[in-house]
Parts: sequence; structure tokens; C-alpha cells
Amino acid sequence: MSSREVIDEFLGHRELALVRPSPSSVVGGAKIDEELAGKGYKVTVAYLDESVPTPRLATLEEPVEGVIIAVPKAQCEKAVREAIQANIPRVWLQRGCESQPAIELCAHEGVPVVHGACVLMYAEPVKSVHAFHRWLWKTLGLLAK
Repeated sequence: MSSREVIDEFLGHRELALVRPSPSSVVGGAKIDEELAGKGYKVTVAYLDESVPTPRLATLEEPVEGVIIAVPKAQCEKAVREAIQANIPRVWLQRGCESQPAIELCAHEGVPVVHGACVLMYAEPVKSVHAFHRWLWKTLGLLAK
């Protein structure tokens, strides 16, 4: 789990990218971009699938201040490599997709990384099912402090 300081620093930036496996993927951050947009973030979606021509992290037209990676665990390290190559300064590995090699790659490259947490449980205002999850995690002592 990441520290609250790293989480708050990430969420202090409003220009973000979201990496999903492909446009047709039914999992992997399907609604994160929409929910964050409603909270005042500008989120550009990029895809990891190389058969999808654009958008890709390396070809984003607008610079981003951080990337949320929401891909299957087996593709997480690849997504982190692409983020580092695109000079994206901070990474959020969406809960459930993080892998130890991806976390270690971020550490090795000096890239601040959030892992073990869902971005929607921390980006204010927290509503709906995410508010319930946040309350539950807080009650169980799992919420980053």
C-alpha cells in the first residue's frame, strides 16, 4: 500500500492519462475516466493493445502529469515501461492490476507509484459504492493514512 502523501501528491495533478488494454475491454478502468472527469480531472485514455493505432502513451497530443494503469496484471510492467518511456512523472497502478516487477521498475526509475488502492476511493468527492468501500477500508484499517 502506498502512503497518503504519495496518493495526495498524485491526485493534486489534474492532467492524467488512463491506460486500458483496448477500446473493447470490458474491464480495466472502464469508467474511471468518466468518474474522474466529473471530479474536475482531464483524463486522456490510451491503450496498451499495439493493434490499436491511437491513442498510445507515446503519442498523446497533450502532456499529462500522471498515468493510471488499469490493465491485467500480466501487462502491468509493459504499461509502466511505456509510461516511463513517455516521460510521465508519476504512476497509479489501479488495485488488482499491480505486479511486483512493475512496482520495482517504478522504484528503480525514481517514479513515484501508488499501488494497492483504487483511485476512485481517494479522488474527492468520493461517492456511491466507492464511498462505501472507503468507509469499509477505513474501518478495517486498510485506508492509507
